[in-house]
Amino acid sequence: MLICSTVPTGLAPGFLAVMERAGDLLREHHERPRNIRLKGRIDLVTETDLAVEAFLRQELGALLPEAGILAEESAIGLDMPPLCWVVDPVDGTTNFAHGLPLVGISVALVHQGEPVLGAVHTPLLGELFHAVAGGGAFLNGRPITVTATEGLGSALGATGFPYEICEELPRLLARLEAFLPRCRGLRRCGAASVDLSWVACGRFDLYFENRLKPWDMAAGVLLVREAGGLVSDFSGGRFKIGRGEILASNGRVHGPCLKLLRGCA
Repeated sequence: MLICSTVPTGLAPGFLAVMERAGDLLREHHERPRNIRLKGRIDLVTETDLAVEAFLRQELGALLPEAGILAEESAIGLDMPPLCWVVDPVDGTTNFAHGLPLVGISVALVHQGEPVLGAVHTPLLGELFHAVAGGGAFLNGRPITVTATEGLGSALGATGFPYEICEELPRLLARLEAFLPRCRGLRRCGAASVDLSWVACGRFDLYFENRLKPWDMAAGVLLVREAGGLVSDFSGGRFKIGRGEILASNGRVHGPCLKLLRGCA
């Protein structure tokens, strides 16, 4: 299957092998003492973030030399060349620093602003999600789909809290107030790539968050789309990777979610 006009057909197996090895590296670091520093008031970085990113930059660069790389810990801005790997080496760094296993390695190949190949590896849980544009979504090699839940009252959702919590607190609380009485429950995993993967495989029916970066979402967006779900911004417009807000769902509950989100703007 041709992923896109500039990407070779046989790229996916090599890419998944790189993701497996990146997971091995994260697991090795998980057994070591944490070396943590702050890059914001509550925004952490560990030596594991840096080590996994360095590994991925080297391996992805060798795998597809013509593609650029936008990676969280080395990014200066958010500009992307037409063909670009978008990398979050440790999504859920705070979880990792506290010993929680909800940690994802998220990598997507983005072509002309659209993810065409992506994977989210949660090595501490033993799960590797991947998707190919037009080729479906998979968990540990098995096809996955979103849920068939029809009503918001039967839906389990997920959300996240931005690092700019003080600025976002009124809107965040308004969204919680809108959703909590109307759905079965909301969860907060602390890793957007995990949330999106779990929408794709049917553990969550919906997920919303704002103030995200491209590396938080690029792979997960492709997973949800290829699993049969729907992704948009909070107004219902087509999702754009450079915009910080996202609503992902099984599609069936998307309309009611948009209505609630618009009411919290």
